[in-house]
Amino acid sequence: MAKRALVCGAGGFIGGHLVNRLRKEGYWVRGVDLKRNEYGNTHADDFIVADLRDHVAAEKALEGGFDEVYQLAADMGGAGYIFTGDHDADVMHNSVLCNANVLHAAKDSGVKKIFYSSSACMYPEHNQLDPDNPKCSEESAYPANPDSEYGWEKLFSERLYLSYFRNYGIQVRVGRFHNIFGPQGTWTGGKEKAPAAMCRKVAEAEEGGIIEVWGDGKQTRSFLYIDECLEAVRRLMESDFTGPVNIGSEEMISINDFAKMAIDISGKNLSIKNIKGPTGVRGRNSDNHLIQQKLGWAPTQPLRKGMEATYKWISSQVEARKLATV
Repeated sequence: MAKRALVCGAGGFIGGHLVNRLRKEGYWVRGVDLKRNEYGNTHADDFIVADLRDHVAAEKALEGGFDEVYQLAADMGGAGYIFTGDHDADVMHNSVLCNANVLHAAKDSGVKKIFYSSSACMYPEHNQLDPDNPKCSEESAYPANPDSEYGWEKLFSERLYLSYFRNYGIQVRVGRFHNIFGPQGTWTGGKEKAPAAMCRKVAEAEEGGIIEVWGDGKQTRSFLYIDECLEAVRRLMESDFTGPVNIGSEEMISINDFAKMAIDISGKNLSIKNIKGPTGVRGRNSDNHLIQQKLGWAPTQPLRKGMEATYKWISSQVEARKLATV
């Protein structure tokens, strides 16, 4: 008999890809989200459109019993959404309700194992001031000092899940995502992440034009392609390690160099203009010592390979939008 999995946030980028991965592995999968995936990237056996901020909706989503739950539902977005401060109350309120409701319903319905998608945004700001030498090892989380309310919510929710593990015995797995990207994700509208925004700007730019990059461009990040993110999640769920553990790449790059990579992939001749805008911490990079130790594996795919696939897809979306407006 096939294992049963519930993917919360299945209408989103990572959730949609996760549904497909689990289906390929032979799982019976139910997806739940406020909306269906806007790019049709979900092949769930069953999909419920519901608001997990409502505990009744969470209970309904878990009806029928599940071997595994993957909780990715959250109020989130890119730097333009998270770091302006304009959405802090909604981000904290909405995400905490989703986590509390899903976790409690999972406990009550006898779920054996639940994955929680935390974020590298929960790491202390004081460890990420040097763009060339950020510290993001798992044990560096405390003393806590995230640079955003989004990060504080993620840190709180980690503790919420771990408390259910201690008090109720539900098997919890916690992964800290580091900038997951790839095709079939949000690429416009204000909630897109840096890789999608960069690809869109380059795809929309005319030959010889300019793309704008927030900040001085010297801030650093690492970005993880969706396929390796899913591999990490599945390996963590199959292991006996609770976490938290980083799920990210160690290939750190400055944002200006990241923009240059996107430009080079496009084949266009473009220049970069740095402008004021929300940037988050000065430096962030995954530390993969623990995932290598606990899972015997760590991401290895070069950033450029993932960006080539992502740019190709976003460029096709830009072209399709142009044709639709003609």
